[in-house]
This record gives sequence, structure tokens and C-alpha cells, in this order.
Amino acid sequence: MSYTVVAVLIVVVALSCLAWAFAPKENRTVFRSSVILALAMCYLMWAITYLAQLHPLEAPRRSDLRPEVE
Repeated sequence: MSYTVVAVLIVVVALSCLAWAFAPKENRTVFRSSVILALAMCYLMWAITYLAQLHPLEAPRRSDLRPEVE
């Protein structure tokens, strides 16, 4: 299993907690929602792309081979 995805998830959760704790006084709800949502969506996009490259649905094929002669 790839522990990179779990490690990045822990970092994103830690950054979300920091954004929650150190939000400015005015527009606190908007700031918290925006930062946490942005972090979550960036993590999801990265994780899906990373895992799709690790485990592709279709195996790569070599293009430098001759086609089979029947």
C-alpha cells in the first residue's frame, strides 16, 4: 500500500486544523469554509491522480513491436 497518500492526508488535516484555529475574527465562517474546502478538494484531486498512475485500469502497451503476422 502507498503510505504517501495517508501521509499527505495527515498533512491536509493538520493544515485544516490550523486554518480552523487561526481564522481571522471577521468573516470567520467564510474563511474557514473556503480554506478547508480548498484543501480537501486539492487533496482529492491529487490523490485520485496519484493512485490512477500507480494502478492504471489499462496496462500500457509497447508501440515499438511489430504487429503479429497471420
